[in-house]
Amino acid sequence: QLRLVESGGALVQPGGSLRLSCAASGFTLNSYTIGWFRQAPGKEREGVSRVSTIDSSTLYADSVKGRFTISRDNTKNTVYLRMNSLKPEDTGVYYCAASARLYAGLQNREEYTYWGQGTQVTVSS
Repeated sequence: QLRLVESGGALVQPGGSLRLSCAASGFTLNSYTIGWFRQAPGKEREGVSRVSTIDSSTLYADSVKGRFTISRDNTKNTVYLRMNSLKPEDTGVYYCAASARLYAGLQNREEYTYWGQGTQVTVSS
């Protein structure tokens, strides 16, 4: 059974850091492009970052450029999202998703087939 499980969400103060993990079971993560999305209360789910298969090229939303870093560890079948300089507007449920498209983007959620259940990130003092 194909499954993605996110972890690492927490309550953190503004300016703090977190590292989210997306672990896969039932399939090899590096065969898919992996994206991170987030959804704040009352808002649409938005793309945050993605790392492509084959060349591991990365893409970031403008709102997180320079603060977030996506990476993959193929030996652990896991993709990470390192988040620094967190802001209250980064609050939301963070989801990872897998796409068979080589260079899936961040705008079209339909490009992603498999989704995790999400992990809550709250940035507040």
